[in-house]
Amino acid sequence: MPEESQLVIQAIVVFYESQVQELKARIKELEDQISKNSRNSSKPPSTDEYDKPSPKSQREKTGRKAGGQKGHEGNNLKMVGSPDKEEVHKVEVCACCQKNLRGQKADDIERRQVYDLPPLELIITEHQVEVKRCSCGHVNKADYPVGVSHYVQYGPNIKSLLVYMQDYQLLPYERAKEFVKDVFGHAISTGTLYNIRQCAFDKLAGFEERLKALLTAAVVAGFDETGIRIVAQRLWLHSCSTAQHVYYQAHAKRGQEAMNDIGILPKFRGVAVHDFWKSYLGYCCEHGLCNAHLLRDLIFIKERFKQQWADELIGLLLKMKAAKERAIAKGKAALSQATLSRYRKLYGAIVQKGLKANPYNPPPVKKRGPDKKTKPRNLIERIRDYADDILRFFYDFKVPFDNNFSERDIRMMKVKQKISGCFRSWDGAKFFARTRSFIVTARKQNVNVFKALRDLFMDNSITFQLTSTLPC
Repeated sequence: MPEESQLVIQAIVVFYESQVQELKARIKELEDQISKNSRNSSKPPSTDEYDKPSPKSQREKTGRKAGGQKGHEGNNLKMVGSPDKEEVHKVEVCACCQKNLRGQKADDIERRQVYDLPPLELIITEHQVEVKRCSCGHVNKADYPVGVSHYVQYGPNIKSLLVYMQDYQLLPYERAKEFVKDVFGHAISTGTLYNIRQCAFDKLAGFEERLKALLTAAVVAGFDETGIRIVAQRLWLHSCSTAQHVYYQAHAKRGQEAMNDIGILPKFRGVAVHDFWKSYLGYCCEHGLCNAHLLRDLIFIKERFKQQWADELIGLLLKMKAAKERAIAKGKAALSQATLSRYRKLYGAIVQKGLKANPYNPPPVKKRGPDKKTKPRNLIERIRDYADDILRFFYDFKVPFDNNFSERDIRMMKVKQKISGCFRSWDGAKFFARTRSFIVTARKQNVNVFKALRDLFMDNSITFQLTSTLPC
């Protein structure tokens, strides 16, 4: 065979071999994608369609039965000593001999109590002020109560209820109108609902500024973000949480541009707890990475790539979490240096196993951008390079193991989207974010939400604290 023909054949073979390798890599990538679910990645449970994974808890079995345990304080109905209303049901005739018993004193009284609502109806109060002319000729007029400023208006109770139903219970405008019609027999317009929400939004401007200043000075705070739709565009809702406070803000961007505009993280000097979204890591504060996310990533590596080191690291992280919880239960503020050193060595040994199981082979031809690495290699490098942030919960008892407390605060946004689809305007998203910040903060401090909203509409001082900087 001529030499030129051999060269052509070799070139064709090399070309098709490279094509095969590229296709194998692409198939592997696609298989990795379809292998991910809510249990082994950050995908939400709503994406688990036909092959929904069985739940597998990382918690150790306690051997206790499901449900409330002995000594658990229940919430069942209890009789009260001073009921709001009493009804006496008299015995008037003997059921046996038909004797008249109306004038006979009762030998005993048995009691049963019924918890119920009073009749639900709008009460219309007319305020009348007197006008009197003095003998000197001056006309005197009494003052209307504070807040009564219009010829006809809604009061603080119905306003508070409507804001609560829309911005906490997530009723859209049309369903809120149906609620008022069905329960109170009163027709209310969409424009009125909008104006009530705008009124609450305006009154909460000072609250929002004080809340942001408080969170900026917090010792530990959780940060998260999730996609929302505003006028059919995919945008973002950002949150910042502590045990007693939460702040929401809608923004067109997800990364540092949004975080800088919000203004908390640029000045924050505490410990920021979050997932491995690199935009957070660019700020000059200490970081605590969410280990719930890391555990799901490790489960994926364990199941998809059958690598033992991932299972070992899962076990080690859970043991470290349990060791910290035992120490807290005993009233300790930190673990001993010997314990910290022992667990850190175990962590380092597992990292070395992971690196050895996933050696890095640089490509023969350097391309633009970072070198492409396997998913196990990328994860083990993250575990190696960000060990201090991953293990911060173990060294600092104020830092939680995961960011679940922050994710719980933002989770209902997905329910909002399922109910309403999207916000029809930026105003609606801003109203929702600020008012929900107020409501959830009140709930976290065990303050009656309806009373807090009523105080807001009556221009009373708010009934919960915005001065505490307690860590989460």
